[in-house]
Amino acid sequence: MYCGACAGVCVADAIEVQELKIIIDEEKCTKCGLCVKTCPVEALKLE
Repeated sequence: MYCGACAGVCVADAIEVQELKIIIDEEKCTKCGLCVKTCPVEALKLE
């Protein structure tokens, strides 16, 4: 599922949805966790 909910809540603008993949810019990511909490299918996790 590539709904883009995570990209919509990313305050750092670090997430981009392209066709069948989600691209996270590690340099922009602040590891706030909003994307993880927002994902309806629990596809994201913080490392």
